Amino acid sequence: AAESAPLTAAEHERILREIESTDTNCIGPTLRSVYDGHEHGLFMDKLDARIRNHDREIEKMCNHHFQGFVDSITELLKVRGEAQKLKSQVIDTNRHLQDDGKDVSQTLTLQCRVQQRNIIFTVMLKFLCCCLCLPVLEMYSRLQEQMKAKRYYPALRTLEQLERTCLPKAGQYRFCSIMSENIPKLRTQIRDTAMTQLRDFLESIRKHSDKIGETAIKQWQSYFSLKTPSLIFSLGFQANIKHRTCFVSLQVPGAPDLVDFSPVYRCLHIYTVLGLRDVFENYYRKQRRKQARLVLQPHSNMHETLEGYRRYFNQIVGFFVVEDHVLHTTQGLVNRAYVEELWELALSKIIAALRTHSSYCDNPDLVLDLKNLIVLFADTLQGYGFPVSQLFDMLLEMREQYGEILLKRWNITFRQVLDQDNYSPIPVSTEQEYRHYTSQFPLQDPELEKLPFPKKLPFSEFVPKVYCQLKEFIYACLKYSEDLHLSSTEVDDMIRKSTNLLLTRTLSHCLQYAIKKKNVGLAELVQVIINTTHLEQSCHYLEEFISNITNVPPHTVNATKLYGTSTFKDARHSAEAEIYTSLNAKIDQFLQLADYDWLVSAQGDNAEASDYLIDLIAFLRSTFSVFTNLPGKVAQTACMSACKHISTSLMQLLLDPEVRQISMGALHQLYIDIKECEEEEKDGGKMGRSLVSACPQLLDLFLQWDWSTYLADYGKPTCKYLRVNPHTALALLEKMRESNRKNNMFAQFRKTDRDRQKLMDTIIKQLRNLIAQHHA
Repeated sequence: AAESAPLTAAEHERILREIESTDTNCIGPTLRSVYDGHEHGLFMDKLDARIRNHDREIEKMCNHHFQGFVDSITELLKVRGEAQKLKSQVIDTNRHLQDDGKDVSQTLTLQCRVQQRNIIFTVMLKFLCCCLCLPVLEMYSRLQEQMKAKRYYPALRTLEQLERTCLPKAGQYRFCSIMSENIPKLRTQIRDTAMTQLRDFLESIRKHSDKIGETAIKQWQSYFSLKTPSLIFSLGFQANIKHRTCFVSLQVPGAPDLVDFSPVYRCLHIYTVLGLRDVFENYYRKQRRKQARLVLQPHSNMHETLEGYRRYFNQIVGFFVVEDHVLHTTQGLVNRAYVEELWELALSKIIAALRTHSSYCDNPDLVLDLKNLIVLFADTLQGYGFPVSQLFDMLLEMREQYGEILLKRWNITFRQVLDQDNYSPIPVSTEQEYRHYTSQFPLQDPELEKLPFPKKLPFSEFVPKVYCQLKEFIYACLKYSEDLHLSSTEVDDMIRKSTNLLLTRTLSHCLQYAIKKKNVGLAELVQVIINTTHLEQSCHYLEEFISNITNVPPHTVNATKLYGTSTFKDARHSAEAEIYTSLNAKIDQFLQLADYDWLVSAQGDNAEASDYLIDLIAFLRSTFSVFTNLPGKVAQTACMSACKHISTSLMQLLLDPEVRQISMGALHQLYIDIKECEEEEKDGGKMGRSLVSACPQLLDLFLQWDWSTYLADYGKPTCKYLRVNPHTALALLEKMRESNRKNNMFAQFRKTDRDRQKLMDTIIKQLRNLIAQHHA
């Protein structure tokens, strides 16, 4: 093998550090690296130097601690002397104790012998006593066994026998006096134990009242299914003994199986034997009254779920089932007056709690379930002989709340139906589709049935949907009226009154909301009128529907009538008024485009009507074509309203205070626009007649300059210009005079113009006199 390379000083130093710090078992490889090198002699020199260095350090440390070592040896020498003294003391003490113990041992031995003699004498004496008192001890032992077995009533009998018979025969022994002293304590213990068991019983029935009530209600439901309602509800509080016996025969696996009533009977018997029956009765009734208050206190969140109400009712039923059982299985522990008093208290608390918690409910399904639960609760307690008429009265009060909740829900439903409607006639392409819609809404239209498919129903989707929702509302009202022991007439009256509220308040407001929306156009308003007309015609079908489900003829005396006809009439009138308003607003938009030149000079015969008026007439023509499905009176009224609005608006343009001057040419242009409306009349339109009859007399008066006729005939019924107000004529004439003064600067140089100006001044003066006379 090749020779290893020589080790350097650094490597030697590293090996030395490893030798110092490495475990002895692992130092072999390090030493091998030294022996494999050629410089191990040099390494040994360095190792000797390192050893000498460590020796010097050890010597320094020993020198440093030498004085302390010497001091420690000196202290040890001192302690050795003290230890020798202590050892001598311990030996002396032990010797003295041994000497003293001999005297004590002799004294104790003597005392033990005296005690043994006394014990033998006492045993002999006790044997004689036992022979005389054995019956007492046996009786007392029996008493202990009875107490241990919790047979308290036999224990009371044993105590009585022990006190009256056995103890007097035993003599005046101390244990007899102790027994005599313990007898009242034992009686108190028995009484307290019985009372403890009674408290446990009360706690048990408090915990199990929910289950007891649930069981009783289920048994009532089983019993109810076997009996007719007329038989059950004819049984009142006074004549309930026989009925209750039949019901109790069905509820055998009820309260006694869930609760052990023996503590009550045992405690009652014990207190009776002790002469404390009144105390027990008062205590029991007091505790049950406290429990009644706890049971009748509803949870704060009871109204959130039906389960909260169910637990509340189960606890109450369980409480009174227990009291009813105690009433019939004990002799006077509770009586009928006490139970009736508790029920009166409970009834007022129950009604108050239900009124409070049910007021938070806004879900009609929960109210309906609560009603059914209250009915079952009331019927169950009535089966036990408790009067429940106030609960049914409260259910009638809750019906008003149920109706309000239904109205709120149907308000949302109606709004959704109206918002989702497209306000277009329903297209039907097959017989099946036609029958589908006619099954939802009673459409009677022979002419429509004769038409071939495809065809359109006159109303939009919201008519059958609203009609179906009205029927659903009636069904919802009927569900609440069930099992309330009401006559058919009362049910019919309640349903009709609720339906009237739905029609006159909820549906009416929803229709008004749909009509007043900003984005409703004329076509939608026309469809609303058609829809409400069909709904109005269907009202008598709703009355027949109510009569069929309540079995009350619709023509019964004092029967409430539905107000649907007036509701849909009001909605239709609102839609008509909205049509008139929307139409006038659209007309105003056209009239805002009117740009008359009030100072224009006279025009020739080729003058044409204004562009805005031509566009307005075209709009009205297309609009009135939409009204073809409306009743004639509605379309005619809409036309009259539009034309009257046009006439009034044109008159306002003439009398606008900002228009200070008007020329004859401007009046001529306005006259041409009216002539255009007359042409519309010649074409057979409705608009021309209405417009021409409203406005042109004033223009005829000015264009023909027929003031002599106007002034002479004013106030007569046959006056040619009957509709021309003198105030209006005066205002317009003054504007014309101002226009003539400004435009005819040289009028004073022409005789005709001067004469016309004088004539105009004269007419103005005469009009003012006419107005003054008329005012006087």
